[in-house]
Amino acid sequence: MLTRRLLQLLIGLALYGISLAMFIRASLGTAPWDVLHQGLTARTGLSLGTVVIVVSFLVLLLWIPLRQWPGVGTLCNAVLVGVFADIGLALIPQFSHLGGQIGLLVGAVLLNGVASACYIGARLGPGARDGLMTGLARRKGWPVRVCRTGIEVVVLGAGWLLGGSVGVGTVLYALAIGPLVQWLLPRFTVPGARPVSVAGTETEAAVAGTAVPATASSARTD
Repeated sequence: MLTRRLLQLLIGLALYGISLAMFIRASLGTAPWDVLHQGLTARTGLSLGTVVIVVSFLVLLLWIPLRQWPGVGTLCNAVLVGVFADIGLALIPQFSHLGGQIGLLVGAVLLNGVASACYIGARLGPGARDGLMTGLARRKGWPVRVCRTGIEVVVLGAGWLLGGSVGVGTVLYALAIGPLVQWLLPRFTVPGARPVSVAGTETEAAVAGTAVPATASSARTD
């Protein structure tokens, strides 16, 4: 059981990093956190993957006052998504025609949904950003959707000001990722597996309920 969970976690994180690279190469806008990563990359000269890793560990510092504890999946997430994002950027070419960009964008959203369901379904701890959301919801008593929306508006605005790419891909991600993960998550959740961190079950419900049904977000408290 643990072997399957670890394997599923690693595959999910690898695919997540590749999907991030696909968003960047599509050049049509990306998810809010990745707009921030892209903006910081432009300002610092660091690789995108390095920025993703650094931001992940900075966000983990915010878990301390929230009394949020990372799982093994949290730490793997903090490192591996960035590593595979850089690998993806090295392998995936830049598309210059709109048809290729749209195809890459749609593929990125679908792959991101599969990757999210895969690593969340392993139930080995939430990612740093999801844990921040669940921690705020748990400690402050705020609805998860409010926490998620507030955080993503802030990072999206900051990323845009830093030069990150906001576009149709950002909108498509916001509209599609919640329903997609909600549909996929039951198919990837390891039966009988217990979460290893206090935020584990909250994260599954919250990510699955992103921008969608109140039933998903009201079921737990990301």
